[in-house]
Amino acid sequence: MKLIRFFCGILLIMLIVAQAGWAQQNNTKSAADNPKLVVGIVVDQLRYDYIPLYWDKFEDDGFKRLVNQGYSFENHHFNYFPTYTGPGHAAVYSGATPSVNGIVGNAWYDRNIDESMYVVSDSTVTPVGTDSDAGKMSPENLISTTVTDELKTASPESKVIGVSIKDRGAVLPTGHLGDAAYWYEAASGNFISSSWYVNELPNWIQNFNDKGLAKEFANSTWQTLLPIDQYTESNEDDTPYEGTFENEDNPVFPHDLGANRGNEYGIISSTPFGNTLVAELAKATVDGESLGTGNATDFLSVSFSSTDYVGHMYGPHSIELQDTYLRLDRDIAGLLDHLDKKVGKGNYMVFLTSDHGAVDVPQELVDKDLPGGYFDSDTAVDELSEFLTTEFGDEDWIEDYTNQQVYLDRDLVKEKGLSLKVMQDKAADFLLQFEGVLSTNTAHNLQYKNYNSGQQMMYQNGFNYGRSGDVFVQLKSGWLDSDYPTGTSHGSPYNYDTHVPLIFYGWGVPQGSTTEKTAIPQIAPTVSNMLNIALPSGSEANILQFEK
Repeated sequence: MKLIRFFCGILLIMLIVAQAGWAQQNNTKSAADNPKLVVGIVVDQLRYDYIPLYWDKFEDDGFKRLVNQGYSFENHHFNYFPTYTGPGHAAVYSGATPSVNGIVGNAWYDRNIDESMYVVSDSTVTPVGTDSDAGKMSPENLISTTVTDELKTASPESKVIGVSIKDRGAVLPTGHLGDAAYWYEAASGNFISSSWYVNELPNWIQNFNDKGLAKEFANSTWQTLLPIDQYTESNEDDTPYEGTFENEDNPVFPHDLGANRGNEYGIISSTPFGNTLVAELAKATVDGESLGTGNATDFLSVSFSSTDYVGHMYGPHSIELQDTYLRLDRDIAGLLDHLDKKVGKGNYMVFLTSDHGAVDVPQELVDKDLPGGYFDSDTAVDELSEFLTTEFGDEDWIEDYTNQQVYLDRDLVKEKGLSLKVMQDKAADFLLQFEGVLSTNTAHNLQYKNYNSGQQMMYQNGFNYGRSGDVFVQLKSGWLDSDYPTGTSHGSPYNYDTHVPLIFYGWGVPQGSTTEKTAIPQIAPTVSNMLNIALPSGSEANILQFEK
């Protein structure tokens, strides 16, 4: 009997040791083991190649600190089309593609109301901090949960707050259950919110607005941070590929913002000072809400939008864009330093990524004998309308064209007893004739076929039957709509739009990197797994692996 007890005891000890080893290997932990604060940073229009391109000009405590001390996923991509700001933020935080989370664009044609639906527009909420419709925003259109929703569900005492210049950059990361989202109003130079979150602005953000930092920036002059001859990674200052502010003759430094701002303060969005303003607000949020000081994990989402506005105006190879990133590098360093002091090194976790990339200015590509050009969508849609009239009768068959998608009048097609599939197919075939069009596809195909790879799979991942169009147009590499004669844009399934950084840093993150291909929807389930909370509802639960 004693011998049996002895072996039973040995077996019990072995089981306990094995379970402990298994738990450690699989990172099993309780809520008490979580970080004090998670900071999600999305840098709007940050292509992956910008970080190595500007590396030698960065200081040590911003991007370099994150890369050198954190974990970098160097082959990280979006896996859907279209690559825009709204879908990007939704995918990062929901762990799902537009086909599941419903965010198919920054706006889309809403057949229920016969007009465009802005991604975070909500007429049922009340503006807070303003009387304008700029405050009528919420996450109502997001139809799956976010990692921030799941954190609030698991830990109601956790605080979740989002800040950004763009309303969609603040609202979508904050999710449905977040405590507050704050975005910038150009008319007043203040940060505002909506009644979805709060009934009035807290004192700390009112005080932040009252300091007038935005107005100070809007009346300043934008000079280069470094001597201009040191911007050797960029084009010359004056090129035909760049746009200008309204009262400027040439796109050159210095930029007198006060002479160009008019009666509002939106001009700072198209300068690096918009990012500085958001960085200062992020610090004020940490202080005002005492983030990272309680027993529960808090979450701060920070979206830097000015990189996008500057890229749209000046293009990827402009000195203006490089200067914006050099200044953002210092803003990020200042934010990390603030977190060190207020939350403590090792007590917070940061992830940094982007919502999309950008194409080189098409005219610049053409001038370099590289593929590129401009697609005249107005002419293409007008001629398509005439073609459909000839084929199916004298009716207005097209309701809208947006996000490179044709929206047919489905009710009219049904009323006339016609086949929607046949009309989609004929329209898709007709559009192939136009210069710059690589391929087309239809809602019927995306609804019923199964694409396992390539661009058609990316279309399918971005397709939601109730919100997407009937015919998809994919342009050739390097092509943009003719609405962008200078500067750049994005939205394609090409690497310049899909390849973005992903860096984790701080609590629970080993130092290292990988070139294994990973995808944007893996971020949210990875963070959920690290926090030991439920995965977002639409996530495929493909968790990133940190390999040492």
